[in-house]
Amino acid sequence: MTEVIRPAATVLLLRDGAEGLEVHLLRRTRGMPFAGGMTAYPGGGVDRRDGDTDVAWAGPAPAEWAQALGCDERTARELVCAAVRETFEEAGVLLAGSPDGSDVVPDVSGDDWEAQRQALLTRELSLAELLATRGLALRADLLRPFAHWITPPQETRRYDTRFFAAALPVGQEARDVSGEADEASWLTPEAALTQMRAGTRPMLPPTIHTLSQLSAFADVAAALAGSPPEPLHPIMPELRTTPEGRFAELPDGTRIGLVVPLPS
Repeated sequence: MTEVIRPAATVLLLRDGAEGLEVHLLRRTRGMPFAGGMTAYPGGGVDRRDGDTDVAWAGPAPAEWAQALGCDERTARELVCAAVRETFEEAGVLLAGSPDGSDVVPDVSGDDWEAQRQALLTRELSLAELLATRGLALRADLLRPFAHWITPPQETRRYDTRFFAAALPVGQEARDVSGEADEASWLTPEAALTQMRAGTRPMLPPTIHTLSQLSAFADVAAALAGSPPEPLHPIMPELRTTPEGRFAELPDGTRIGLVVPLPS
């Protein structure tokens, strides 16, 4: 049987806070079949309708994204759409605006928006349909490629995930709306990593590594200008067990400790 590696997208949603650059983090509920109890960014698997060509689109075309992400044009379209859809589903933030790309929708928190967000979650509504009802276009120019990770073969659920960076749009607020998370926080990368090292905020290696990369940026403008922080190439860690514990070893030799089991 051919192993299924599911394409996925995740978004490092950023804002400038009192202590510097902050990132929006979700703690996934423990009952989740993948990464339960772990802190992660909004994101998830590609939906088959994310590739719909009738999605209103502003910003770099799918062909340009294909070059940036190292994939074919349809996959690029799916990944960018999945990034926008998942950010709205899991954080209540919509990276969309006028078809001419002149603005971003300022507020998506009303009851009518919530009904459409729920319809997206249940797949009663596609992203293309949501945008069409509002006369909006996906703002591909608000996203930046950040990283590309592939789940190692030892895992039962495998994902081929592109990480994107995006600034929180002016007027919008990230909200704790995801049924897949039991906590949502804005933290500086270093604060999140400090909690991880203390054992109070477990994370998977891609989250740890990308937070370390974000730590180099002073503010949102620097992070977006510096994305991707290194040449975009797929990273598939190797899982190793040593007397010191279990590690994910990256292609450059970097070792990231694995938290197993989760702390109580």
